[in-house]
Amino acid sequence: MQFDLVLKGGHLIDPQNGIDAPKDIGIQGKVIAAVDADLPTEGAGQVIDVSGLYVTPGLVDIHIHAYATAGHRDTWAGDNSILPDGFSFRTGVTTLVDTGSAGWRNFEDFRYRVIDRCQTRLFALVNIAGTGMTSIDHEQNPHDMDPDKTAGVARENEDVVVGIKTAHYKGPEWISVDRTLAAAEKAATRVMVDFGYFRKERPYYQLLGEKLRPGDISTHVFRGPTPWFDAEGKVLPYLHEARARGVILDVGHGGGSFCFRNAVPAIAQGFYPDSISTDLHVLCMNMGMLDMATTMSKFLVMGMPLGEVIRASTINPAREIGHPELGHLSVGAVADVAVLKLMEGDFGYADSFDGRLGGHQRLFCELTVKDGEVVWDWNGRAGIDYSELGDSYGIREGEYLVLPPE
Repeated sequence: MQFDLVLKGGHLIDPQNGIDAPKDIGIQGKVIAAVDADLPTEGAGQVIDVSGLYVTPGLVDIHIHAYATAGHRDTWAGDNSILPDGFSFRTGVTTLVDTGSAGWRNFEDFRYRVIDRCQTRLFALVNIAGTGMTSIDHEQNPHDMDPDKTAGVARENEDVVVGIKTAHYKGPEWISVDRTLAAAEKAATRVMVDFGYFRKERPYYQLLGEKLRPGDISTHVFRGPTPWFDAEGKVLPYLHEARARGVILDVGHGGGSFCFRNAVPAIAQGFYPDSISTDLHVLCMNMGMLDMATTMSKFLVMGMPLGEVIRASTINPAREIGHPELGHLSVGAVADVAVLKLMEGDFGYADSFDGRLGGHQRLFCELTVKDGEVVWDWNGRAGIDYSELGDSYGIREGEYLVLPPE
């Protein structure tokens, strides 16, 4: 078998297939064609040496904000969203989910300006608030929370919409959650809840224990006000019970939603998040959270095994958004691959509240492949030593090397 691309010599971690061993990957076109310990390279279009590196499925980040367009400035989403292609591939991410930046009123614009134009595979959740995250105040307006119109937009865009979102709600009533659930029922999809401002009238344990259905997602699970531990420091039963009945507990780090005070003891007790996500936006891209690889590294140094970190960053989130065809390296699967370096040294990590945690490991993305094409190559591994390319390399067809007169 001849391959278009072979990733040679890496250590493959593919939780879907139970692989944690040295393996090569052979790619033909846009799909994985072979996975084996020593694939032949004769006739291969390209062979990239990834010795000493970890090879994983392309990372799946299910919580980001990407409605950053010139036509959407001077709003929360417009000012604070990122351009997805500038942040995805360089951290090993091939699939992103925008979580509610647009609602039923402006989703068409969001799709036209961003989703249909970026190279990153971008899905979305529709905000129950009609104008999405134009401002925190707009997300408080129950008159703009229309389950029928929200569900209609979700159905019309079912190729990219993976659920309904509510966020930032401040009121004491359950109206934003209830209408989000109603829209999701009509559209036959899931919800993601950013619980907003914690209130005694609508406690978090009631959200997980009574409101959310199996497959629904609670993001920002390590927020400061989340009740995590009993008087003896043990993880509270309601969290175990929610997980047992299928509620998804997602990280959603962000700029104000991740606290080591909650995360460190939870991980020490073996209570890992179902999915690791960044809540990537302008307010956290340069401070605290930083990126997907850094967020994964935090869980690694807290004691979460590397294989489980990869699981929570690949196949788990892919399944959570209803796309189990992603997040693994099975033969025949889409050829999305992240090649990660596990660095050893002295590193420091920040949470969202100036908390710091030291550690001795850090993940860094060296190479990313999406749909069989190299889209990020930090060390130029896909290149050829320039001295071997001859005098005419770099000259395009139709151009001529013209020397000056002596």
